[in-house]
Amino acid sequence: MPRTHPDSETLRSALALASRAPSVHNTQPWRWRLGRETVHLYADESRRLPHTDPDGRDLLLSCGAALHHLRVAARAEGWESVIHRLPNPAAPEHLAVVEFRPTTCTPEHVELARAIGKRSTDRRRFSSWEVPPAYIEAIVAAGVATGVLVRDVEAEPARTQLLRAFEQAAWQHARDVSYGAELAQWSGRHAAPQGVPARNAVSTEADPTVRPFSNPGLPQAVVRDIDAADRMILLSTSSDDRLSQLRAGEATSAVLLTATSLGLATCPLTEPMELADTRERIRAHVLDDSAHPQMIVRIGWAVPSADPVPPTPRRPLDEVVHPLDRSGS
Repeated sequence: MPRTHPDSETLRSALALASRAPSVHNTQPWRWRLGRETVHLYADESRRLPHTDPDGRDLLLSCGAALHHLRVAARAEGWESVIHRLPNPAAPEHLAVVEFRPTTCTPEHVELARAIGKRSTDRRRFSSWEVPPAYIEAIVAAGVATGVLVRDVEAEPARTQLLRAFEQAAWQHARDVSYGAELAQWSGRHAAPQGVPARNAVSTEADPTVRPFSNPGLPQAVVRDIDAADRMILLSTSSDDRLSQLRAGEATSAVLLTATSLGLATCPLTEPMELADTRERIRAHVLDDSAHPQMIVRIGWAVPSADPVPPTPRRPLDEVVHPLDRSGS
């Protein structure tokens, strides 16, 4: 009799890869609940950052990225995911129900799943090597396939407007004592299973796209030739409801994993979207009031002489995966 659901070992392996998803300040704000033939994703509101993420948008983006990671990991094991998003209006923390059905695994599926283990957020300067147009097209297409709007912000004046939004957000956050305390609480760590470790943080060096995490210990890449040739990929949605934000997180994962599979370095960025005025600036001056900005992914080639970025820690799987109880919580 053919199997209709992944076995427990396959499921735990897929969930372990799903938990490698990026999250704001590496808070890992997700909980997984296992039913007989379903996997349920819940938001962990105790890990929402009230000063960085007052509206909970970053939390939903993070959980959406984990949901897409699970989909990619399961597909590499021969299982297609059927996802029911926001299944219970009475339980807003219940973000998704995932069912599975057998599918054919291709080498492309395996390669995308392998990218999960290779991906790390690289906050350093990138090299001056140009990203081939075909790579940009593949990355944009991967994000669009999830139902989200994706734009390569290369031309002026849109790119300048985007960078000015970063500068303005950094300036405002630098004067917010509560934000600074929260940032320090979740960064500069050495052995904790969450937060941004010191070994993964770099000095801002007047770069407004880099948050001033505590105790930065990752050496900045030395770019010996002309200026870096990074690209800014802007993800946006036509609506700004919770479903749109969850899907934007899924699109973020698709963009990151596709770029990683092509050998590119990546860095997801949300700081300008965490403040109402800078987010509105991007909406008005970059998107022409046509969509709601959700995420920026900086991509480029890592400097060849730079050491690999260390993987960030993750919470033990048993802390985030539990059986689904009868109440559904």
